[in-house]
Amino acid sequence: MTKELSNYTIIQLSELLKNRKLDPLDLLMYFNNKIKDHNDKNIFISINEKISRSYAIESSKRYKKNMEFGPLDGIPIAWKDLFDIKGYRTTCGSLILKNEKIVEKESKVVSNCKEVGMIAIGKVNLTEFAFSGVGINPNYGTPINAFSNGKNFIPGGSSSGSAVSVASGLCPASIGTDTGGSVRIPASMNGLIGYKSSESRINNNSVQPLSHTLDTIGPIGKCIDDCILIERALRNQHIVLPRAADLSGISFVVPKNYVFDNSSDEVIENFENCLTALSKNGFKIKREYIKEFDEMIESSKKYGTIVTAEAFYNLNAYLNEENKSLVDSRVVDRIQLGRDQSAFDYINILQNRKTLNAKIKRIFENKQFLLMPTVAIRTPEIKELLSSVDEFHRLNSLILRNTMIGNYFNLPGVTFPSGLDLNGIPTGILISSYSNSDEELLCYSRNLEKVFEKNFKL
Repeated sequence: MTKELSNYTIIQLSELLKNRKLDPLDLLMYFNNKIKDHNDKNIFISINEKISRSYAIESSKRYKKNMEFGPLDGIPIAWKDLFDIKGYRTTCGSLILKNEKIVEKESKVVSNCKEVGMIAIGKVNLTEFAFSGVGINPNYGTPINAFSNGKNFIPGGSSSGSAVSVASGLCPASIGTDTGGSVRIPASMNGLIGYKSSESRINNNSVQPLSHTLDTIGPIGKCIDDCILIERALRNQHIVLPRAADLSGISFVVPKNYVFDNSSDEVIENFENCLTALSKNGFKIKREYIKEFDEMIESSKKYGTIVTAEAFYNLNAYLNEENKSLVDSRVVDRIQLGRDQSAFDYINILQNRKTLNAKIKRIFENKQFLLMPTVAIRTPEIKELLSSVDEFHRLNSLILRNTMIGNYFNLPGVTFPSGLDLNGIPTGILISSYSNSDEELLCYSRNLEKVFEKNFKL
């Protein structure tokens, strides 16, 4: 082999396994050794080599008998520690759950991936209870951005370990959750592809909820085809790539308002370079003031947000006198935001969201897609977030701002690398489509990835 296995995509590893040039057990041991040798010990929360090895041995037997389950058989994958996996505790990145019982019933998506032969290599770190976009966790340590060089930059969150594990070459792909950007943000900051699904497209039973309305599941990988194959497995669908959609006739809408406010210069420059690449390939780009964004903001100011109301409902039980001191105080602050929201507020939020979702559909007519920078600002150093509580919340809000649009309007989205910031940390471009048009988005993304790679490729 001409390069390290950690640099291979799932598509490439699958080909090696298929041609019997690689054995599933050897592949698992390779990544287990990479994890052991890696300097950053804050990426994984738990690993059970005995269990993963037993699954790799079974996969190896299937290959030797020419009875492999398909292209994902024998592929290791890491799971954000919100998913229930047999043989593991589910900690949610919290000390409160550190000594929870080993789970016996798995999340449906975990079972689906096991049924096609994928091997859970371990459970990765996250923001406590998945409640911030920066990825800091004082309980289990904060994974360092994979592109850090001398300085420690944030990984992005809340699926911090999911992105850093892949970008650091410790596993081929990982599964995260996205409530306000928690797949797309860390994927963007670590130079990866991240896919946020539409609500309810992927079953989230037995996954610790933050916001039962907004929570979605999505893969983080090295290329869009890897993410699509995993998406198929998560949904218990046939593991095959769809036909890449012909790009003729599609166009893009770039918002004039909101998404560029207080943005870093290099983020905008990298984004504009992507637009230039699209224009050179004949795509029409329209810049438009999107009034629905203003109405979204106005509703949030008046009634609060869905995530604060539902996070308080889902997580308030952990804030009793016995446990509250064990929870990151910044997470406590965010959970408490929902305490004063009334039923009147909550119903108004949901009704306004439903109305605005119908109104914004016009943006996506005639094969139009929404484009914006995934994250508006350059990736900050960890110490910047720790300098003060106010600075933490200010930066967290800026980091979440663009991706939260997709969650509010229930827009599936894919983030692609767009360039590097002044510190050499990746930036991203986010393409979104209308609610439940995931298949269309993924099919078009297969060819759009090639356009973006001509502009910038890590």
